[in-house]
Amino acid sequence: MSDPIDTDSLSHDELRALVEQLLGQVSALSQTVIEQREEIARLKGLKGRPDIKPPSQPSGMEKANRPKAPAGLPRQGGGPKTAQRAIDEDRILEIPGLPPGSIFKGYQDYLVQELVFRKHVVRYRRERWLTPDGRELVAEMPAGVRGHFGADLRRFVLCQHHQGQVTSPRLLTQLLAIGIEISKRQLMRLLIADHAPFIEEARDVLRAGLLHASWVGVDDTGARHKGRNAVCTQIGNDSFAWFGTTYSKSRVNFLECLRAGFTDYVVNDEALAYMREQNMPAPLVARLASGGERSFADAEAWSAHLRRLGISEPKTNPDPTRVATEGALLGAILAHGFLAVAVVLSDDAGQFNVLYHALCWVHAERLVHKLDAFNQAHRAAQQAVRGQIWDLYRDLIAYKSAPSSDAKAELDARFDAIFQQRTGFATLDKLLKRLCANKAELLVVLDRPEIPLHTNATENTIRDYVTKRKVSGGTRSDSGRDCRDAFLSLLKTCKKQGIAFWDYLGARLKIPDAIDVPSLPELVKARCAPA
Repeated sequence: MSDPIDTDSLSHDELRALVEQLLGQVSALSQTVIEQREEIARLKGLKGRPDIKPPSQPSGMEKANRPKAPAGLPRQGGGPKTAQRAIDEDRILEIPGLPPGSIFKGYQDYLVQELVFRKHVVRYRRERWLTPDGRELVAEMPAGVRGHFGADLRRFVLCQHHQGQVTSPRLLTQLLAIGIEISKRQLMRLLIADHAPFIEEARDVLRAGLLHASWVGVDDTGARHKGRNAVCTQIGNDSFAWFGTTYSKSRVNFLECLRAGFTDYVVNDEALAYMREQNMPAPLVARLASGGERSFADAEAWSAHLRRLGISEPKTNPDPTRVATEGALLGAILAHGFLAVAVVLSDDAGQFNVLYHALCWVHAERLVHKLDAFNQAHRAAQQAVRGQIWDLYRDLIAYKSAPSSDAKAELDARFDAIFQQRTGFATLDKLLKRLCANKAELLVVLDRPEIPLHTNATENTIRDYVTKRKVSGGTRSDSGRDCRDAFLSLLKTCKKQGIAFWDYLGARLKIPDAIDVPSLPELVKARCAPA
């Protein structure tokens, strides 16, 4: 231990030098303490400090891949200036006690936007006539009037519940406070009864997307239905979104979702090819190929066919019943023209690995980022590989804007150089080998530059369902589940198309003077069609 320094004997310059030296030592010691705390937290399994990048560094999100508002639609947010607003009412404000001889100079306009929000009861007095032949005629109700609650009230209820995320108990309290005479059962009927047209339009949105899109992003999340754990699958791109809640997370379930409401099973060449790729025993594939009937109306007819051919009896790995069912579902999807050329973009969940499949680069790099490194050499190797991956990623973004055969060959070679290298960090090398096996799915963009390199948009879309689940919990009936899925699908599709959900509901509920909104499936078809 060194002797204490006599600061009284030091000059001003020597004191300044000493202070600077001590500040440097304090800074170094603080950094050491931080690193030791992070290492202790990591060893204990705790979370360390978040790795927040400064604004100047790229976040990995690709701005070029974010959906753009379609041309020709009204601007969302900001809106027109006050001079362009339609005036519904003029109110004259007078100045009391004017001095004699004052000269009137006109008006100074001041626009205030107001909301008229009150109960409004309409009594329709329907004419009744008795014809000479004894028939009684009663005047028809106006379009959009169904039941004892008007179309505007139904629009408000649907918009508040599905877009505003207002729970049904709170919505009931709100309506009663306004003065609406309505019961809990009546409110639930407004939310889930007689909405077949909306459910059909959501289904047709999915069909239009699967028929015409060049790519679709897929993801799923947990759900609750009838008191049981379930799963919600989301399918969409920058033109549409569709949600479907089921009890299974299997590939069979995903393929059933891709049938978009159809129930058939088809054994065609594509189905048989899939069965062979999945290593289904050749004699069983031959039975299906020569079984005569190739198309089956529903699951019952398909199961009977498998039993008749003896395919459901063998207990082998892979399960022949499952593989045959997946193949027949895939055959039905392609028979309907769905996903004939589209790329399926996912986060590498196994159930989504069908047809022309592409993987998310952000999820791939995340595996490297989350890898545990136990010494400085391993950490250096990890950071070097991450830098190489993000450099390649940025060049792939540039390639999307200007693809060429030379650039394609160079990027392909760089991929091999990165993922076939040996760093000396055994765990990292094993991971790189695993990622290298996914080369075809990670480099789909070289042949299809129009697809995104990540699933960020898909994950953002499905967050709305997660929020709905946290706010409202699960669904208790099949009609409630179908309405939740359908209205969320329509809400997100309207947003992607630049349409106000309020206007969409007004058009579909036939509210007088509502803005006309074209068929969403037709809009999806127009957006997805190649230029």
